[in-house]
Amino acid sequence: MPRIRPLDRDEVQGPARAEVERQIATHGRITNMKRTLAHSHLALRALMEWYALEAEVKTFLGARATNVFVHAISAETDCLVCSTFFRRLLVDAGENPDAVVLDDTEQMLVAFGRQLVKDSNAVTDEMFETLARRFTPAQIVDLTAFGAMMIATNVFNNALAVDLDGYLEPYAKGAPDPAGPGERS
Repeated sequence: MPRIRPLDRDEVQGPARAEVERQIATHGRITNMKRTLAHSHLALRALMEWYALEAEVKTFLGARATNVFVHAISAETDCLVCSTFFRRLLVDAGENPDAVVLDDTEQMLVAFGRQLVKDSNAVTDEMFETLARRFTPAQIVDLTAFGAMMIATNVFNNALAVDLDGYLEPYAKGAPDPAGPGERS
């Protein structure tokens, strides 16, 4: 049960209303997380900057590696909402999120994302040098800020016990395969 009741679309007031309408127009729905964030237009606006960082990160990682990175972060924080959201993207792309085959860059991204969650003070020089060989300083800044925003989103969902959206339930870890038997690679 959520600790803060998500607002219904018609309950959202003031500056948050425009952002809610923009999210619906862009994504076709308003999630429980965003409906909860809508209690504060500043909180909603702040966490919606995640999308701008995602767009930038995708320019140098691509969609798959970006999704692998944020799935690793969300799984490491044990965020039901976000880990299930990214499981859905992986499943819908034909992947098995419990056995994703990763290339060297994706392995590095998973390790970096998990380390950000576990203890960002423990990002080793070796891990950073691996990133620096692959990415520019600006890309590392964007990637790290994007990872931090993902962690912030996970913390928000976990701390306020935001309910999993119904459309994500079939994708939750342990749920029957939404593609049906034998449909996933």
